Amino acid sequence: MHGLVSLGCRRNATRMRRSASFGAAMASSLTVCKLRMRGRGLLVKCLERVDTFFQRSITTDVVATQVEALRTHGSDEKDGCKSLSAVQAERQGQAERSVLISCHSRTNEKRFFKYLSSHGDINKYFFYESYGTYAVVEFARQEGVASLLEEAAIPTISHESLVPFKSRLLSLKNLGSVDSANQQAELQTQLQTTIPINELIQRLSREESIDQQVTSLTEAYQLTEENSRLRFLVCSLLKDIAAAYFPKSTIKPFGSSVNGFGKLGCDLDMFLDLDGIRGRKAKMPKSGLFLEYQLKRANSERAVTQSILSVIGECVEQFVPGCVGVQKILNARCPLVRFAHQPSGFQCDLTANNRVAMKSTELLYLYGKLDPRVRFLVFTVRCWARVHGITSSIPGAWITNFSLTVMVLFFLQRRTPPIIPTLDHLRDLAGPEDMSVIEGNDCTFVSDFSKIQLQSNTDSLEQLLCEFFEFYSTFAFNKMSINIRKGKEQNKPEVTPLYIQNPFEISLNISKNVNATQLDRFVALCQESSWLLQQSENRTPRNGKGGKTPKPWGLASLLLPSQVVGMKSSKKRRREPASERIKILLESLKNNNQPKKS
Repeated sequence: MHGLVSLGCRRNATRMRRSASFGAAMASSLTVCKLRMRGRGLLVKCLERVDTFFQRSITTDVVATQVEALRTHGSDEKDGCKSLSAVQAERQGQAERSVLISCHSRTNEKRFFKYLSSHGDINKYFFYESYGTYAVVEFARQEGVASLLEEAAIPTISHESLVPFKSRLLSLKNLGSVDSANQQAELQTQLQTTIPINELIQRLSREESIDQQVTSLTEAYQLTEENSRLRFLVCSLLKDIAAAYFPKSTIKPFGSSVNGFGKLGCDLDMFLDLDGIRGRKAKMPKSGLFLEYQLKRANSERAVTQSILSVIGECVEQFVPGCVGVQKILNARCPLVRFAHQPSGFQCDLTANNRVAMKSTELLYLYGKLDPRVRFLVFTVRCWARVHGITSSIPGAWITNFSLTVMVLFFLQRRTPPIIPTLDHLRDLAGPEDMSVIEGNDCTFVSDFSKIQLQSNTDSLEQLLCEFFEFYSTFAFNKMSINIRKGKEQNKPEVTPLYIQNPFEISLNISKNVNATQLDRFVALCQESSWLLQQSENRTPRNGKGGKTPKPWGLASLLLPSQVVGMKSSKKRRREPASERIKILLESLKNNNQPKKS
């Protein structure tokens, strides 16, 4: 009963938050935001303690109540303003106490829970679909995992040989735990991929404002609590084999999986962190005697990285269950091992000691936490770009998601007043504990959120979205570069269509792959999207007749794949000026680029 009450309270709280004025929330200062997040975190902790008290006071026979409580436990947890390292440490701890179990789609959930609970208290579990049905189970203590693994058996198959590699990826066999077919007891599985674009457009068309459309899109696309847990668990499973070769090493996710801008279905970028091995606690004794490890030498750090990844890649291919399609891409600028992890459905890239990428992840995480509008705008622009083919999962001349995110950050720095600070300002606020120099690159910036004071900017999401498109439809790409360290345009240091300075490796252009054709498409789509959002008939909901789905409007209209073509071929008189304007702007852009091409 207490689980149902907690769930009801959370649902009511969610409705109240959605019904609150978004404009008022945007006008709140950073201090108010922090106080609110702290208060929410205290409320969640209080509810968890009450929930734990009740669970301990009832008998273990009341399995149904425990199942309901665990299904909803943690679903509304908020990370608040924790640092990325604190969030990662918490997630890694959860992953170390978790197992991944393949099971039947009609597994009896109560029996499943009771069977696993016999090995120890369970903090959380959930089911999902990926090449079958799987369950992620987190025990309260490490002893629960050990007890479960102790009972697991090596399968006996007569017609083939098995590699006796024991991992926390298990299979649940039918021991009377599957319901009969006529009961149709399908498990409640958690969504691990984004909804189809047509379904998203329909959902957005039902919203009452563009601000609500932007928040609805973000809610539909962002990583869920369960998906984040699964990503850390996959890293933990791979760490088990890496630690056999390199004790005290670990494997951590980076990029979209943890920076707050990842969407459901995005790749899992991981790096093998060997820094834990390098720590020295030994002190020179008074006698003058000193011990050190004997190690093999290599020609360069890159050669060491290539050798380590080659060995780990071979082990993943030969021994780790569920990993297929292993590719060792060791001669790339950043050597990596690429493979698919079938039990989770993730496409994985494993690198080693990619410290600069981790600092970039931490920086984006910080910016996303400073103001909620940052994440809302990034999710919206990324979705818009993917629909129109501006970005792609296939390597090529397209703008990458990282480049697009930096462009959004730069735009928000250029607001009056700015919504987020420059990287140089974040560096000035840094303390001694924040100092970081990686391979000669200054990667220092403040990590304490309380030191960052934001200016008062109350721009709505609708205003920001419209002016983002307007900003880049008129940006002087032919001579200026984008730099979030300074927060202002600077002359290009080299001739290239799009120049976006790497935040930390400042001599690098993160958009060097983008050609003139792709940049022209981006500018043209920004011009058309800006025009669409300025039309009065496209700024208010269009109710469907006879109970039909409302016609796409606002943000939903920008996500229609045929919108650009429709704009050019429309014969309606009211759209003719727009077509002419677009034609003139494209001609102007072509003429501006002509001297450069010649």
